[in-house]
Amino acid sequence: MEIIENTLDFQLNRNTAVAMGKFDGLHVGHRKLLGRILEQRDRGLAPCVFTFEPSPAVFFGLSDGKELMNRWEKRRAFEEMGVEVLIEFPMTKESAAMPPDIFIQEILVRRLKCAYVAAGEDVSFGSRGAGDAELLRRMGAQCGYETQIIEKIRVHGQEVSSTYVRNCVESGRMEEAAQLLGTPYTVRGEVCHGAGKGAIFGMPTANIPFPEERLSPPFGVYFSRVLYGGNSYAAISNVGCKPTVTDAGRVGVETYLYDFEGNLYGKGIAVQLMSFHRPEQRFESVAALKRQLRADREAGRTYWGKTE
Repeated sequence: MEIIENTLDFQLNRNTAVAMGKFDGLHVGHRKLLGRILEQRDRGLAPCVFTFEPSPAVFFGLSDGKELMNRWEKRRAFEEMGVEVLIEFPMTKESAAMPPDIFIQEILVRRLKCAYVAAGEDVSFGSRGAGDAELLRRMGAQCGYETQIIEKIRVHGQEVSSTYVRNCVESGRMEEAAQLLGTPYTVRGEVCHGAGKGAIFGMPTANIPFPEERLSPPFGVYFSRVLYGGNSYAAISNVGCKPTVTDAGRVGVETYLYDFEGNLYGKGIAVQLMSFHRPEQRFESVAALKRQLRADREAGRTYWGKTE
């Protein structure tokens, strides 16, 4: 996948099918939108994603920048789906002030050579976000590109949006978040050395840092699944700061894998948070923590249908 970043000066040399959006989380609505441009390969068009970096909300100070997926995870997902070109268009004072019609003529038509544009009903672009779906359609007729506006998908009677997904994640509704995303909420990282307390308690764990730029679910214990080496392992994870055994305050994901033997240190794993079990808490003693961890492990066995 060709990635164009950190520049306003670029030129593609092939005709493209362009998907426009913020793509925070790649929920089922985003995937429907991306599916439309991927279909255009049969017409000889290169599937191209156009997004802003940072997002307008972050640039204008309307968001803290915590995302459902970070930049690198989105890149990986786009490439795996078959996107051939990714434009991470720099959000600057200059680009933010571009009139919407000029944006279409200069960026979409001249530089991206778009023959097909897909966007959501709520798409916005150009100065003050004044560009919208109707303008895309109207100028498509003038400039010679086809426009496809994708209607919102509804789940539980509610329109799927990144805001909806974020609300689910922030409140620990992981099953609902997975429905909206089309996949469980996932944290990736390289397994690092922890304090070694898990092994002492009879529950050796794989520890990865929680990415600072990612939106965190409530601190606590989750039934989870670990993807590693092409295999999937039932697991139970703690997301948080381990208040009983450390004062470091660093947020991490500490995971116990059922039916796994081996050394994961230095390996990259993906932890899928399937269901919230209980909130993180401080115990009056290490012995009390140890009893709770044993109870958590057994609860995970029940969740996953595991036997000793």
